Amino acid sequence: MNYKIVFGFIFSILLLSCKHNQDVRRPISHSSGTFMKKSIDRNKKLNASEEEKIKAIIKKDLKTQYIASEKGYWYNYVIKNDLDTITPKKGDIAFFNYEIKDIDGNIIYSELELRPQTYYVDKQDVLIGLRDGIKLMHRGEKVNFLFPSHKAYGYRGDTKKIGTNTPLFITVTLNDFKSEIAYQKEQEIQKSPNLITERNTLPDSPTPTVKSEKKSIKAPIKPKDSIQ
Repeated sequence: MNYKIVFGFIFSILLLSCKHNQDVRRPISHSSGTFMKKSIDRNKKLNASEEEKIKAIIKKDLKTQYIASEKGYWYNYVIKNDLDTITPKKGDIAFFNYEIKDIDGNIIYSELELRPQTYYVDKQDVLIGLRDGIKLMHRGEKVNFLFPSHKAYGYRGDTKKIGTNTPLFITVTLNDFKSEIAYQKEQEIQKSPNLITERNTLPDSPTPTVKSEKKSIKAPIKPKDSIQ
């Protein structure tokens, strides 16, 4: 009878322990879900606020016709190429210049600072907005892009001149683009003259001298006078 009491006591302690552990875990899951929901709501409000600022800028600029992208940014053409129909795609290399300003028009990075860019389309890390925007452009076009922060450097900024949650005004000039295969061939052709030059500058190997054997030349034999 005593054994039954002891076993019952131990079993009760185990049940209470399990229940306690379950009760402790619940608030963590609940708080995590609440945090995520608050974070999503905060981002939505931030995005909406940035979009309102951008739309206000567009509304004031009556001379410029902006196009709203389905990807969540706006753009207008400074130079438009209506003759070409081809745009950069994955497998191409794009050559472009760009300049970064804040949405009030203050230069953050000049075109000179950023230097000409060589971009392997969809294979390199660039701003989300530029990744899509460059694929809209034709050769020789110059386009102004208005990117909300989530299409630019986002919450972190660039840790230098661009702060957290900063919408940007980026001007891009697409100088040219070509396939990776064509680009590689051009690089090989550019290198080949250098190889020829290197070969020409190598010291000439000495040419082996061949010793010529001197042949003894015999004087012609005069015929003896015939006896009469």
